[in-house]
Amino acid sequence: MPFANLKVPEGTLTPESKKKLIDAVTDAYAEVYGERARASTLVLVEEVAEGGWGLGGTVLTAEALGRS
Repeated sequence: MPFANLKVPEGTLTPESKKKLIDAVTDAYAEVYGERARASTLVLVEEVAEGGWGLGGTVLTAEALGRS
């Protein structure tokens, strides 16, 4: 079963944009593995809370991401 775990900043995606993202990733797996993989492709979109991740040793916040 193909599996993708996508982590995004909390509150940055609408339900519609999450659906687009899930569809695009599923389409990509199906393109590589064939249509037989579509039905079993699992895409998990996880929203990471403010300050819950970092880049290069810096904690990412809404301000750092330009969302404040």
